[in-house]
Amino acid sequence: MRKTKLKLLIAGAVAAAASAVALIAIPASAQTAAFTVTNSWSTGYQASVVVKNDTSNTLPTWKVEVTLPAGSAVVNSWNAIQAGSGSSYTFTPAGWNATVAAGASVEFGMIVSGTGRPTSCTVNGSDCGVATSPTTVPASTAPATTTPTSKPATTAPTTKPATTAPTTAPATTAPTTAAPATGTPVGINGQLHVCGVNLCNQYDKAIQLRGMSTHGLQWFPDCYTNASLDALANDWNADLLRIAMYVQEGGYETDPSGFTGKVNTLVDMAEARGMYALVDFHTLTPGDPNVNLDRARTFFAAVAKRNAAKKNVIYEIANEPNGVSWTAVKSYAEQVIPVIRANDPDAVVIVGTRGWSSLGVSDGSNSSEVIANPVKASNIMYTFHFYAASHKDNYRAEVQKAAASLPLFVTEFGTVSASGGGAVDTAGSTAWLDLLDKLRISYANWTFSDANEGSAALKPGTCASGSFTGTGALTESGALIRSRIRTADNFPVG
Repeated sequence: MRKTKLKLLIAGAVAAAASAVALIAIPASAQTAAFTVTNSWSTGYQASVVVKNDTSNTLPTWKVEVTLPAGSAVVNSWNAIQAGSGSSYTFTPAGWNATVAAGASVEFGMIVSGTGRPTSCTVNGSDCGVATSPTTVPASTAPATTTPTSKPATTAPTTKPATTAPTTAPATTAPTTAAPATGTPVGINGQLHVCGVNLCNQYDKAIQLRGMSTHGLQWFPDCYTNASLDALANDWNADLLRIAMYVQEGGYETDPSGFTGKVNTLVDMAEARGMYALVDFHTLTPGDPNVNLDRARTFFAAVAKRNAAKKNVIYEIANEPNGVSWTAVKSYAEQVIPVIRANDPDAVVIVGTRGWSSLGVSDGSNSSEVIANPVKASNIMYTFHFYAASHKDNYRAEVQKAAASLPLFVTEFGTVSASGGGAVDTAGSTAWLDLLDKLRISYANWTFSDANEGSAALKPGTCASGSFTGTGALTESGALIRSRIRTADNFPVG
């Protein structure tokens, strides 16, 4: 969906970058747009574009055309279909956000390589002009390695050959063998497996796991300590810790051995507290998971071999495929899953879906493409992601329909907009969580961090303080999700 992942490239633990805003002026009683730099670094920036309908009539569709100066290029975008290359780009609706009600607005985002701001733009064909704004902004304190390096979305990435043998990256920590405490989620349910369309426990009973996702391990190390995981396990009563290991954006590709070690350490910490660990190969840019095929084979060979004896590990092999067909995602999955199975034959594996793991909805498709052409593997589930303020009834309807045929796992969701920011949509979040509870679909909320964004569960500064228990450290989003997760699981055992 996201999507919008404005949030994923913002290092919320560092100082916010100075932002520059270019307001695109349009005659009265017409559509307007605003181009806002939300994060910047020495070689590029991240921006959002808001298209607003200032008329009294419904706007049936929209098109934004942007020209950048030489040396700058759009390397990724979300919530819009991007076309063009070089200096000129066209953005049209992703499908679900085409219609704009009177007085309403829609938002899409992009990553730009280079510091040049737009020199011109049009909205629905009308010349809008761009207000004066700086050609550069102060670089953020985020390391330069967070800058995306993918090709423009209009260029198909080259898939690396499947014949490359995986190499095992060394784990930096030895596996623990202590069994989880009796009465914990892992202690009760044991080794999980897929039965029909459900996630089932050692008693072949359908269960639902509820928990939290980390943010990027490279950005928020203070958020994932013994104290924070104690709070998550004992105060929140969480069943699950999703370990979001970014591949790009300063993640795994910069230090494969180091990040493999970080993941293994968190797997052990979750196991010691009786929580399941969802190991997330967190790819977003580039959107085609096949670009990272060799890295995925190397990483999962190492992690699956090291943790094969554990009962608490679940594997998520591609976070949010985007700009790529379901056939390409399926091909990737069918090359990575055997690497895991060779080392850990029993673990549940979760496969991302296209359109930012929206079952294709954000690309104008739906789950029928997966149902008609499923991954050729057993004991697998399929990913769905949503953000409550952006993804409404049509997304819920698709999940309800798909859940009758596909085992689904919501490995990431937010209570706010798909940008990761904005106000908490309490009604929308409640509607989603009620549906997931009804269908017994497991979920992990984005994020258990103190990032300076609406989706974060912890207030800024919490992780540095080391105090995580109770409601005083929680944001509005964190308080809402904690109240849902704390309710009894009532895992069936007979």
